[in-house]
Amino acid sequence: MSQFAIKGWCPGALRPMRSGDGLVVRIRPHGGRLSRAQAAGIADIAECFGNGLMDLTNRANLQIRGVSDAGHGPLIAELAPLDLIDADPGAEALRNIVVTPFWVAGDDTASLVAELELALAARRISLPVKFGFAVDCGPARALADTSADIRIERDAAGGLIVRADGAARGCPVARSDAVKLALELAEWFIASGGATNGRGRMAAHLAVGATLPVGLTGLAVPARTLPSPRPGLLAGGALVGFALGQLKSTTLRNLAATADGLRLTPWRMLFVEGLREMPKGDGLVTQADDPILRVIACSGAPSCREALAETRALAAELAAYVPVDSRLHVSGCAKGCAHPGPAPLTLVATADGFDLIRDGSARDVPVLRGLDHGQIVADPSLLRRIG
Repeated sequence: MSQFAIKGWCPGALRPMRSGDGLVVRIRPHGGRLSRAQAAGIADIAECFGNGLMDLTNRANLQIRGVSDAGHGPLIAELAPLDLIDADPGAEALRNIVVTPFWVAGDDTASLVAELELALAARRISLPVKFGFAVDCGPARALADTSADIRIERDAAGGLIVRADGAARGCPVARSDAVKLALELAEWFIASGGATNGRGRMAAHLAVGATLPVGLTGLAVPARTLPSPRPGLLAGGALVGFALGQLKSTTLRNLAATADGLRLTPWRMLFVEGLREMPKGDGLVTQADDPILRVIACSGAPSCREALAETRALAAELAAYVPVDSRLHVSGCAKGCAHPGPAPLTLVATADGFDLIRDGSARDVPVLRGLDHGQIVADPSLLRRIG
């Protein structure tokens, strides 16, 4: 079982990761969507083989927590009939695709995702573990700020484009050629040294001087970007948040019973198909101005073995004190897994207390060091003063 301790890779269902509360089993639904039966099945499995808690990730995946070593095999056996298991860990790792949750029938999103999944499984390109794709084919882009290396999206005139992350413009493409061009772009990335250049990410590869070949670039301006998503009713359903991105099995089961389907998002929310009023329940975030939306936190101690302090309770306590136009990231260690990028305010647990970083990531230089939990809670106004 020692493979679960390996660092530098993302967990999956077939290759889970060990954490402080057991194995973390990450499910990557096909097309980013769970049917009612799949969601109900996952709720049952999380109760039977895990601790009943699940996390929504910033890669639009769902993680079952607290799985024992002995329970992993039976869990996989239960997921397989739900069409939630890949042929092997390699195929699972390649299927790193984020899908806009706002797709509608006929906008090419669902069919392109299905085609891309099949093509990745067939080609087996040796991509870095964090390398991923975004399929975002609505009239406006929902995933512009979501991490991805190759994007299939619309241009300002409504045509399809394939765009390398880090390139301001994309290559116009016919629907029939979109996946083919995306895979050619991935193969160019490997052939040009991208796997070892710029930490295995497309934007970093281009930033250090890699030049896209003529056939994989273009002058098409991407479509406009949608505003930051907030909980609320939308066309076709409801966007529902969860306090710090965690939900209970009972919550998932209740949502599944009322939904036509559930679409995962990279914002730690679910788009619940078919709802005409916002749901009610434990841990649901249904108001667009809920202060809990201003904070991000990892699992923290004791759930994560790397974490040096508890994080979720602290984040919840501080949420109301975070300025409305700001955001606070509370990280249990300097890896910053819950939010790898910069945030206006970041608290990072260290052996000597929490460090406070302004306008940076968990790895950046702090402006204050060694704050303890009690000190922060007793004087939360420091967030406003520093922010």
